[in-house]
Amino acid sequence: MKKVLLTTTAVVLTAGWASAGDMSMSGAIKLTYGAFGTGDNPGGADDFTSEADLDIAATSAGGSITMTGTLELDESGAAAGPVSISTGTFTFTYDNDDLGALAVAPTEASGGDGESDSYGDYSIAFSAGGVGVTYTKDQESSDNVMAVTYASGALSLSMTAIDETNGPEDVTSGLQYGSGDNKTTIGATYVTGPYTIALSGDDQAVQNWDASVAMASGDTTVTVSADETETMKVGIAYTSGAMSVSASQEFNGDDETEISLSYTDGALTFGAAYDSGQGGATTHYGDEAQLVISAGYTDGDVSIAAKGTDQDEMEVSVSFAF
Repeated sequence: MKKVLLTTTAVVLTAGWASAGDMSMSGAIKLTYGAFGTGDNPGGADDFTSEADLDIAATSAGGSITMTGTLELDESGAAAGPVSISTGTFTFTYDNDDLGALAVAPTEASGGDGESDSYGDYSIAFSAGGVGVTYTKDQESSDNVMAVTYASGALSLSMTAIDETNGPEDVTSGLQYGSGDNKTTIGATYVTGPYTIALSGDDQAVQNWDASVAMASGDTTVTVSADETETMKVGIAYTSGAMSVSASQEFNGDDETEISLSYTDGALTFGAAYDSGQGGATTHYGDEAQLVISAGYTDGDVSIAAKGTDQDEMEVSVSFAF
């Protein structure tokens, strides 16, 4: 009799759980040969590496409150993904050290990947009537960011206020919390016909500001921008069928030149990108190298990708997602 009761109870609980929400799984498996650096860290010796990722996501929306969560499994172990709770116009999100509104570069002692690391823990967001407000905070350092946006027709306004301490290094992650950055930045964008005008500036003693005008005509977009250092940048982007090309030139600053090309023909893709500012005394590696050339091919569920840089780095990978 006990067995029957237990079985019946389990069926009732399972049915209730299934009707209250949805669960989905997604993942990817990837085999790579080569060595690609990241940021200002070189890649090292060529070798085989493999990756396996599985994400289990669940959503409960039985009433006026919606809750979502993710369990992330990969070759390094298991971790809890972001958890969010929404009701009406409000959303609360918790994702330990992974909310990008707060991000700093790792210290040398951390042995990081050479790129900025997020360290925000939770956020509260509100959105209604064209107004959006998001508050993001880090629990360990009390650093926080408040972002406010407003959009009405052709006009968009924004304000971001950041309050960072220059706190101690976290011995676990190697992050130096904050950079002592305390400023408010405001911005405005207005679209009229083929023109998009954008302005932004902050409240620092030595103010930082940016201004740009973009004009779109058919397949071509031309952009002219300037900032507080009296540096001017002119860019052009053109798309025709399977090919996209963009180029920009900076004046009165570091005189950087950027050129990119992409081509897609069915299952085949090709790309090339050049950025003169990524070389010299500030050499970068991997996808941030001065010259990156890539190609890819998809056959059913399997994708093959290859890329190389001017830093004698190469990487070939075979992967599929499910």
